[in-house]
Amino acid sequence: MKFVIAVVIFSVLILFHELGHFLLAKKNGIIVDEFSLGMGPRLLSFEKGGTRYSIKLFPLGGSCMMRGEDEDDASEGSFNSASVLGRISVVAAGPVFNFILAFFCGLIVVGAVGYDPAEVIGFAEDSPAAQAGLQEGDVITKINGTNVDIGRDIYNYETFNGLKNQPITVKYERDGKEYSLTYEPYHETRYMLGFNYAASEEYPATVTAISLNMPFHRAGILAEDVITEVDGTAIHSGMDLMEYFEAHPLGTQSLTITYERDGEEKRAEVTPVKHTYVELGFGYNTGREKTGPLGVLKYGAVEVKYWIKTTVQSLGMLFTGKVRVNDMSGPVGVVTVIGDTYESSRSQGGLITWINMLNMVILLSANLGIMNLLPIPALDGGRLIFLIIEGIRGKAVNRDAEGMVHFAGFVLLLGLIVYVTIQDITRLF
Repeated sequence: MKFVIAVVIFSVLILFHELGHFLLAKKNGIIVDEFSLGMGPRLLSFEKGGTRYSIKLFPLGGSCMMRGEDEDDASEGSFNSASVLGRISVVAAGPVFNFILAFFCGLIVVGAVGYDPAEVIGFAEDSPAAQAGLQEGDVITKINGTNVDIGRDIYNYETFNGLKNQPITVKYERDGKEYSLTYEPYHETRYMLGFNYAASEEYPATVTAISLNMPFHRAGILAEDVITEVDGTAIHSGMDLMEYFEAHPLGTQSLTITYERDGEEKRAEVTPVKHTYVELGFGYNTGREKTGPLGVLKYGAVEVKYWIKTTVQSLGMLFTGKVRVNDMSGPVGVVTVIGDTYESSRSQGGLITWINMLNMVILLSANLGIMNLLPIPALDGGRLIFLIIEGIRGKAVNRDAEGMVHFAGFVLLLGLIVYVTIQDITRLF
């Protein structure tokens, strides 16, 4: 069932993307020879209005084949016969339609379960933030100049920007008025492994978050993995893990961590690193609360903004070397994540399951839109670069040269997909 759901989600994403190209092509008088869902041999097809509509064997793909798109053909009805602005609109329509799909899914999610206001819900003991005047119920709007729309934005700020041992400036709303304060954050230097968990007697020692480029991250341990042993000592709950670390403070010695992932036992050797831990000094809301119709529209758009921003920041970390290509996921990894999310959601009921599936659609649709806008040959962004150059120059770049560039880009992308797919399969075993 989870594989079927993953295929359906992929199909919807691709169909909506290609639908954007298709509709704008028709609007600009470009003949679409074939509009297809899937790749490989045709299973079903029919022709209408000069376009063949096809369903093909392999569902993870699709295409909108426009006449003369990759050829030096400017005959009537061909891609190149349209104006530069028309062709730009056709190419950009695919990613834009992905954002539109994400927005509609965001409306459903926010309408059903609400949004997560960035509200202060508590403080650490002797918190500098509390001493500076922050109070429970205050709604955070900015941290060090970075906008905060929802509670998850605070988590992303900590993840992507990182907290440093320097003054923190927080803007917040209280009783409809905006205030600002600055304080020196709490900090401590100690040996760490770079993960979070809930110290509960009732639940297993489940990893809830991983810090990038810390020992757990480097060892390949993931959020949702369950720690069952540390250096041979059985761990049955989050409280057991906390008591173990209290009795065995981290130092320079390596530890053997035994953990479970999807029912399979794994082991990793990790060496703690000395790290200066800095905290905001306040807890913030990540739960959802309902909102009215205007709020649904606003926070439906905020959902899309959040995932676009998260995708861009993640790519930034990849390009700056803060994360590795090995940390990327290809189709196999994405299908696995969708399946795991579906399986873990089923016990919480049908509503939560489908809300989580819609959240996956928002995430993946925003990712697909952003990735396709990157200025990489063979992607929509690469094609847009050539069209913008044509618009500036007043004449097209040599079509054959452009075709070779896109072909080279396609080969490199295919190689990257094969590589990350191999990594995905390796992680499964």
